[in-house]
Amino acid sequence: MSKIRLATVWLGGCSGCHMSFLDLDEWLFELAEFADLVYSPIADVKEYPQDVDVALVEGAVANEDNLELIEQVRERSKLVISFGDCAVTGNVTALRNPLGEPEPILKRIYVETVNSLNAEIPDEAGILPPLLDQVKAVHQVVLVDLYLPGCPPPAGRIKAAIAPLLAGEAPELSGQNIKFG
Repeated sequence: MSKIRLATVWLGGCSGCHMSFLDLDEWLFELAEFADLVYSPIADVKEYPQDVDVALVEGAVANEDNLELIEQVRERSKLVISFGDCAVTGNVTALRNPLGEPEPILKRIYVETVNSLNAEIPDEAGILPPLLDQVKAVHQVVLVDLYLPGCPPPAGRIKAAIAPLLAGEAPELSGQNIKFG
């Protein structure tokens, strides 16, 4: 039996969902028997791979780097799961949306509130990815197959979503815990 190719992705968010994933504790050893972690901020992999079976996507789409990555994730993954409230709704990451376009926000943060002679918005390549005009939930950009709400989703909810997938089955839907797209 071949292992499932599992990826976890971190877009615009706090990484709390990944911390909750690590709270699976000993079950991670069982998971490793059935899945290879092929991409994750937990692993040092730079390029999103081809032929991913399941991708857990944490965070909202907030900048051009996030947009490029989520498009690759969707193109190269069989099943995409919005992992946590930022991915599902935009949540905290999207709180900047009512403030308008990013340029005035960046100016306020990097120039107006700084006590420095060198106060300026970083503009060198690789320092600050260009922000999108609006932060978006993952499903507003690509097709999402499963929604895993929570801020962060508790480890038990993550296990309830992943364990059946390892057996080639759909997760059992119960209440607000797990939702199919």
